[in-house]
Amino acid sequence: MPQRKSQYHLAADMGGIGYITAVHADVARNNVLMNANMLEASHINGVGRFFFSSSACVYPLYKQKEPDVTPLKEEDAWPAEPEEGYGLEKLFMEKLCQYYYEDHGLETRVARFHNVYGPLGTYEGGREKAPAALCRKIALAKDGDEIEIWGDGKQTRSFLYIDDCLEGIYRLMQSDYREPLNLGSDLMVTIDELVDLIAGIAGKRVRKRYDLTKPQGVRGRNSDNTKMRQVLGWEPQIPLEKGLEITYRWIEEQLRKAGRLPCP
Repeated sequence: MPQRKSQYHLAADMGGIGYITAVHADVARNNVLMNANMLEASHINGVGRFFFSSSACVYPLYKQKEPDVTPLKEEDAWPAEPEEGYGLEKLFMEKLCQYYYEDHGLETRVARFHNVYGPLGTYEGGREKAPAALCRKIALAKDGDEIEIWGDGKQTRSFLYIDDCLEGIYRLMQSDYREPLNLGSDLMVTIDELVDLIAGIAGKRVRKRYDLTKPQGVRGRNSDNTKMRQVLGWEPQIPLEKGLEITYRWIEEQLRKAGRLPCP
């Protein structure tokens, strides 16, 4: 008997904090329709295992009000207060995956991504995330220039390199674990520290100008990887500095190809 195929649902209408805080209706509608239809199509067509890429945006805002945040465990998602729009539709889809298993026997796997970054991603235009946006700003800056930082730079996050993300997805899909699982690094840094790391990779000194009128998202967020280590027997391996260097060099090269940076 042939083995039934797996379906990986990684698509989403999303972007950086500026986009997902400004476009609630479109983001929620587009993702709910996309997610529900992908799940139903997988059920109708006899897919053996369905992967859904959820987000750390499902976690309650009331647990993310301080920079020195307690790492978020999977069970912290309830009682719920997710981020408006994007976080709410992700949390709804997590429950829909549960219902499709309970009602139809469709094996579902759900990973909550924590700030995935890397080369080949969006780095300008309004949908880029913080690592890519800062790489672009620093690449375009001259030594000693000033760059704009959204917020006061003290907000905290953890960042997961794309190769680790893919390894985690693969391991989760091979497992028997049906509950949502964090997929992120547990190394928390401030945005100021992220800027300093990228500037060091670029070999530049930059001055920071803080814009407190721009959205900064939750004050602090970090991943508790206890359950990930138990379920997958693994945790992310690629250091932030290494992932940022690969990402920065790729973005720098794209800007050079576009004629926005001089050839070395």
